[in-house]
Amino acid sequence: MRIGMGYDVHRLVENRPLVLGGCIIPFEKGLLGHSDADVLIHAIMDALLGAAALGDIGWHFPDTDDRHKDADSMHMLKEVARLISDYKVANIDSVIVAQRPKLADYLPQMSENIANALGLSPDQVNVKATTEEGLGFTGLGEGIAAHAIVLIG
Repeated sequence: MRIGMGYDVHRLVENRPLVLGGCIIPFEKGLLGHSDADVLIHAIMDALLGAAALGDIGWHFPDTDDRHKDADSMHMLKEVARLISDYKVANIDSVIVAQRPKLADYLPQMSENIANALGLSPDQVNVKATTEEGLGFTGLGEGIAAHAIVLIG
């Protein structure tokens, strides 16, 4: 069995859609990034790649490559699944850190989207959300972060 941990963060800006866990979330701002900037999927991809000792998403999907400009992170997650296909994913646990918007209503769909992309059962994927009680850049609404941990074997 192998464990991987992932983390990602992006700044919130105007005139971008907010994409988290493959869901478009109605909000006045979105995350700035080369791809769709889905911090949850990016953290999960980094955790999976790390568990398999295959580097990180910057290595596989560099922001200097225009093929990844505005890319759908769910497609990149499917590519990561192909890269780690020698392993079986036991489970994924993750947390999104955002002061706003409230995400509770979207969490089940995010889990389902991730499970579908990886060929898992939704009960193998846990997505949580929390605030930082107004502290730090996420608490001030300047950005959103995500943490993920995975177990593969």
